[in-house]
Amino acid sequence: MAEAVPVRCPACLRENGYTAPVFPCACGSPVNPPLDLSAPPVMLTHRTWSDSWVAVRCTTCGRESEWPHPELGCGSCGTVVRLPVHPLERPESGTGPGTGRGAGPGAAGAADRAARRGEGPADAGAGAPGDAVGDGRAGGPGGGGPAAARPDVGPAHISPPPTAAVPRPAFRPVTIRTARDAVATAALYLRWLGFQDVRQPDGRPIPSAAVDLRAPGLVAQVDPTTAPAGLRAVECVWLNGLTASATSVYFSLAGYTADARDRADELGIPLFVMDLTGMPQPVNDPADELVGSGA
Repeated sequence: MAEAVPVRCPACLRENGYTAPVFPCACGSPVNPPLDLSAPPVMLTHRTWSDSWVAVRCTTCGRESEWPHPELGCGSCGTVVRLPVHPLERPESGTGPGTGRGAGPGAAGAADRAARRGEGPADAGAGAPGDAVGDGRAGGPGGGGPAAARPDVGPAHISPPPTAAVPRPAFRPVTIRTARDAVATAALYLRWLGFQDVRQPDGRPIPSAAVDLRAPGLVAQVDPTTAPAGLRAVECVWLNGLTASATSVYFSLAGYTADARDRADELGIPLFVMDLTGMPQPVNDPADELVGSGA
């Protein structure tokens, strides 16, 4: 497993711990994107398909594959940043090892993604909702990196002492390529936390829908859009949870606005941010408590 490195948020200048994800190469060896720590992280305000992937060469077999570009949600302000990665060094001969046909990383990455989905070359560009990639890392996503860097900002009431962590196997994320992947990842994560019978909507999730996931004692909202979740969205999921006498949880791909985070702290709503690797990260104290205690 790669070591955690400090990443300074360009919005609030807080340092967050980040561990680069490890992906499985076709040869079975682990690969991880080489982070460029000399370059500053970039605030992510708009997602594009081409910028969401990065070419990585396996050091064992030399194969070039495309994997989700490293991203991090700030544990203090909720800003989502993209971490720079060293570009691939091209061999002088023009054909890299492992390609066999001189194919570039884009073609190799598309073929790899199609192979992982069990599709033919004609279907390589189509995303599937059930794409699963397990990173095999030990431990849960509620690590001490982003949470430890948060300032002492929380609800007015005094929180009870944290409960002991619930032993559970490592969470195996689902790579996010579509909006349905985001909902599927949130559902898997909620089941990993201990919620039973988590139900997904039958059709494509609607970003403006109040509730995308339900379970006994749970109301969850998954926002797959590229805009930070705002105050109204947080209050809506809280009202739905209040009506159903259930716990309200919010998942976002693009983070949260400052007033949404403050309101969630006041209402005790757990907030999570997801990157394209499908690993949710808690961004406030209620989320840390939920990860620690489980459902």
